[in-house]
Amino acid sequence: MKRDIFKKESIDTFLKADARLMRTLHTKDLIALGIGAVIGTGIFILPGHEAAQHAGPAVAISFLLAALVSGLVGMAYAEFSSAMPVAGSAYSFGSVVYGEIIGWILGWALILEYFLAVSAEATGFAAYFNNNILAAIGFELPKFLQTGPLEHGVVNLTAVLIVLLVAFIIGQGTMLSKKVENIAVVVKVSIIVLFIIVGLFYIKSTNYTPFYPEQFHGAPFGLGGISTAAATVFFAFIGFDALAANSAETVDPHKNVVRGVLGTVVIAVVLYVSFTLVLTGIVNYKDLNVDDPAAYALKVINLSSWNKLITIGALIGIFTAMLTMFFGGSRLVYALGRDGLLPGNFGKVSKKNKVPMRAVVLATIVQAAFAGFVPLTELAALINAGTLLAFAFISFGVIPLRRRKDIHNNGFKMPFYPFLPILAGSCSIYFIWMLPSLTKIWVSIWILAGIIIYFVYGIRHSNLQKNK
Repeated sequence: MKRDIFKKESIDTFLKADARLMRTLHTKDLIALGIGAVIGTGIFILPGHEAAQHAGPAVAISFLLAALVSGLVGMAYAEFSSAMPVAGSAYSFGSVVYGEIIGWILGWALILEYFLAVSAEATGFAAYFNNNILAAIGFELPKFLQTGPLEHGVVNLTAVLIVLLVAFIIGQGTMLSKKVENIAVVVKVSIIVLFIIVGLFYIKSTNYTPFYPEQFHGAPFGLGGISTAAATVFFAFIGFDALAANSAETVDPHKNVVRGVLGTVVIAVVLYVSFTLVLTGIVNYKDLNVDDPAAYALKVINLSSWNKLITIGALIGIFTAMLTMFFGGSRLVYALGRDGLLPGNFGKVSKKNKVPMRAVVLATIVQAAFAGFVPLTELAALINAGTLLAFAFISFGVIPLRRRKDIHNNGFKMPFYPFLPILAGSCSIYFIWMLPSLTKIWVSIWILAGIIIYFVYGIRHSNLQKNK
């Protein structure tokens, strides 16, 4: 049998396969999913580290840059979702416009993104919960149940349990998960807004001087620190791919996906920039290299009693981010199983809840294992690399998408074509270049492993290669 690794999938094949999924998500649900992913660890941990290490108070500009580029890329995703409302997001889109091998590489990169994101969020959740909630009631887990073997423990029990709880909610179907997400997003956004309002009264203008410290200047054009911080904080904006991954379960995706993406961008940029400006105004950037910058800032201004409120916001924020990433990751595994690139059982959908349960189970096992046994704080950049790779391909992919005569799109189209798709793709490549060298080495190894799996298993079992 002749095999063609650049053979392109038919959109009709995906649409027919995904007809088994139930369309229940509306614009408000997609915005909740997007905010659920975007407003999580990114806002509660990253601003402090990036201000202290790379950009000073100008970290607000880094978040603004990351949000603007994500918004541009989000429009590319929205056009793809309008033209191809199918599960699998960048993987499915890439398979149609570039060919199977590129689609697989994007899918493989996004598996790294989704799974590690959930595990990292679970680890962050455990740290907040163990140190602030359990400690407050006088209960402390044994040390060997707080960390994995690499940190001289046995297992991070809280991290494993929270992954299992999220898996249970996801397994009940989109109706339950979207209800939990919608309520939780309102609570955590309210807490963040409250922090911003209260913090405004404690800002010291001297903390903004210098706004962009000279020691962080570097190539290119003196924006090295701001660019590196922006590349790193893309971890905060990985929810856009997850929104597109839910296209097959969205009502009227031609309209609702773009509304969900752009609504998420607007809310996220307002919250992130406001939060970082208040944070660096309360505390000098040099003192913000901590895992709980908001709680630390409240201690500095003698509002320690508010710590529990911030902790609740952090826990809810991280939990909703896990829901969105788990949702997207399980749908990606389902799509790869649906197409034969992974074992076909992963592509089956539960008749009861209309959920790909085998894909959910696999995601649960892998994510719980990483969360329980591996410290993931240093792997945020790896998540960024997979995200930015998908961002670049999808942005440039708008150009061949427009040229496809067999794909009709009567919904959203990216404006200022082809300038904006090229700009969005070029920015994504630039931020990949600005990631640390070690990150680029590790992600290259991951992609190489994916290519080997494709040629050993995927190409032999692919439905596309078999003309199914």
